[in-house]
Amino acid sequence: MTAITVSPTQICHLSASSPSSASSSSHQAHTHTIHSPTDHHISIFSPNGRLYQVEYAFKGATSSLTSVAIRGADSVCVVTQKKVPERLIDPTSVTNIYEITPKIGAVMTGMSPDSKAMVSRIRYEANQFEYNYGYTMPVHVLAKRIADLNQLRTQQSGLRILACTTLLVAVDDEKGPTVMKVDPAGHFAPYKAAAAGNKEQEAVNYFEKRVGEFGTNSTDDTIRTAIMCLGSVLGSDFRGSEVEVASLTGKGKFGKLTEDEIESHLNAIAEMDA
Repeated sequence: MTAITVSPTQICHLSASSPSSASSSSHQAHTHTIHSPTDHHISIFSPNGRLYQVEYAFKGATSSLTSVAIRGADSVCVVTQKKVPERLIDPTSVTNIYEITPKIGAVMTGMSPDSKAMVSRIRYEANQFEYNYGYTMPVHVLAKRIADLNQLRTQQSGLRILACTTLLVAVDDEKGPTVMKVDPAGHFAPYKAAAAGNKEQEAVNYFEKRVGEFGTNSTDDTIRTAIMCLGSVLGSDFRGSEVEVASLTGKGKFGKLTEDEIESHLNAIAEMDA
């Protein structure tokens, strides 16, 4: 009987041409061909008509804290969670609520670096408008400008989409109390009440059951409704140091409430529930 010898080169060739290896190679090539370009580039649609990088930005914006904004009869209010990432960080330096102008405020939800970059751009646009035209930029014009900038980032591969959602609030001279929401893709719209973040859908469901109240509540009722909404969707009680609250009335200035003021509203809510 003659012995059959097979060289290492032939073994490698036979192994590479086996059915299982061929199937695996074909699957890898197919996966690379379909998913790599659409997954790694902003402006390339997938075969299903989706932009994966835009969806990733939305996930980054909704995987953090929860924020809500409500408009009342003559006021607006925003409430958001406050979490200090490290014990050594000064708690007073951690915030998600920013003053854009004395009459416009913003609550940012999403990645902190992206949120701060967005706030800087919003402030620049508002100040540039006032410098050019001599009056304060209307909040709906500011929302449209920021939305246009966000949408531009979905068209250019050299710019990463900012993973943050912006809630702008103001008491406009013409439109009255206004809440505007701008998402990472560039969509914007006015709302009676809006939410953003991890528990956004739960907060929207809460608001939809009370949609008739918005636009008629007093300032205190508006603040307490926003706080009750956040407490309801989080499913737990919280202290004044664990949330941030800011409000604005028609004749006042946008500003955050102190911990003592927040505690007083929490006590009033507890008495209502009792």
